[in-house]
Amino acid sequence: MVFNAYGIDLGTNNIKIYDKNEDKVVIEKNMIAIENKNTLFAYGNSAFEMFEKAPGNINITYPLSNGVIADIRNMEILVRYFISDLQMGNVKPADFYIAVPTDVTEVEKRAFYDLIKDAGVKAKKIMVVEKAVADGLGLDIDVKNSQGVIVINVGYETTEISILSLGGIVLSRLIKVGGLKFDQSIQNAVRKEFSLIIGGKTAENIKINLKELEEKEESAVVYGRDIVTGLPVERTIPTKLVVDSLEEHFNTIVDNVKVILERTPPELAADIFRHGVYLTGGASQVNHLADRIASGTGLKVNIAEEPTASVALGLAKIIKDDNYKSVAYAIEGMGK
Repeated sequence: MVFNAYGIDLGTNNIKIYDKNEDKVVIEKNMIAIENKNTLFAYGNSAFEMFEKAPGNINITYPLSNGVIADIRNMEILVRYFISDLQMGNVKPADFYIAVPTDVTEVEKRAFYDLIKDAGVKAKKIMVVEKAVADGLGLDIDVKNSQGVIVINVGYETTEISILSLGGIVLSRLIKVGGLKFDQSIQNAVRKEFSLIIGGKTAENIKINLKELEEKEESAVVYGRDIVTGLPVERTIPTKLVVDSLEEHFNTIVDNVKVILERTPPELAADIFRHGVYLTGGASQVNHLADRIASGTGLKVNIAEEPTASVALGLAKIIKDDNYKSVAYAIEGMGK
């Protein structure tokens, strides 16, 4: 009997699931809404719609924090429902490949394994893949050869910077800077400059539309609450204020990339100089980030075509191509 296989990339903001039978990647918000502490009210994109708008008895949370599982019970519920939705409510045995960050403890890595094992999804085989390796494959890099490659994945709460070679990770660094920090900086700048409190979703929309606004030479129109009067108001925010607010975090990412490059063996550094930097992750698309990395490192920046889905696309390659099966492994003591 041939089983279906799923590749799961648990992101703090989005969960990405590759379905082998359908040969597609499903992307949903990694959010859950719990009513009265124990009743599932909504999950995924539906829960995100309610975020920052729900009454006190509905608690909306991200089960992941800084790339690791913070609430395993709610995460199990989410995985179970997402897999059940993909299988039209009829959960059948399947193989699972799950991406895990490199710079986390063995206990945190095992939590990803236990999550799939205990989620009630009838897992036949659970294999673990280093997130950066899957990222490389998703970016069409042949990670199994001896060339050195640097991949920067800018996520929601973290940025993972990794040097890959021969199917493994030579160096890796996880920093707590990502899309959420970008949003908070925009919120703080607007509050300071305009005495206006805006929501996280509003800040995110400004960030996403920054490139388009700059190209059209338009300002961002936002709605929020005036600190002085306490009333809802509309304000026009210049794009320069937004760009300036992001500068500090861009510099942090560039500085950490430099730290990794300084520790890179010379032969791998030569490869990296030839190929440049590979930039991916949901928050990597923010305008000016790629330019800052290019000017800060002097390297060419290759931007992913599908930055949010690159890890899931890499898992898809591992599932479909036997040549890459060796980069997936079972957690010690768990068996395959």
